[in-house]
Amino acid sequence: MSTERPFQAATSPAESPTPPSRRTFIATTTAVGGAAVVGGLAEGPPALAAEEAAAAEAPPGSRVSLTVNGVRRTVTVDNRTSLLDLLREHLDLTGSKKGCNAGACGACTVLVDGRRVNSCLTLAVRLEGAEVTTIEGLAKGDRLHPLQQAFIDQDAFQCGFCTPGQIVSGVGCIQEGHTGSTEEIREWMSGNLCRCGCYVKIERAVEQAAGRK
Repeated sequence: MSTERPFQAATSPAESPTPPSRRTFIATTTAVGGAAVVGGLAEGPPALAAEEAAAAEAPPGSRVSLTVNGVRRTVTVDNRTSLLDLLREHLDLTGSKKGCNAGACGACTVLVDGRRVNSCLTLAVRLEGAEVTTIEGLAKGDRLHPLQQAFIDQDAFQCGFCTPGQIVSGVGCIQEGHTGSTEEIREWMSGNLCRCGCYVKIERAVEQAAGRK
């Protein structure tokens, strides 16, 4: 008796390949897609697109011209640059100190058009045409400003960190006419903090420079 099954055709692996599994299909399509992406990145974006991207990332800047200690200076700065950072980082005038950087200590005090300002809170781009005086601009050659000499005479400093701001603020205080009494000097110098507590000697130095002592 024949044992053949009449309706079953003989097959071989070559004639009927096994369909790919789900895992094989995903791995294959992922590899092909990744190669396409890498190929696209290798070509790089167009030059115009790259330039536009760089321009979008660059912070907005402006040119500003101002007179600092009698010298006309023109610089291009980020619009967010403070006067303090302009002086210290662009003009190398590091006498004005960065203390609190929030307008609370007075270590960064400078004169703008003869008036005292906290340079850490003042935007440089708003000072077009202004005249700025820093601690470096008070002396005349080897001759100290009277208040600088008074600080030495009265021993009105210790660590010296606040001294530039104290002196510039004292000059402004004298120019403004706020030296009529000890109490008035203390009131109008109260925005300048001294970590070493030399307030009495600072007040005496301002009195000396103002001609009251």
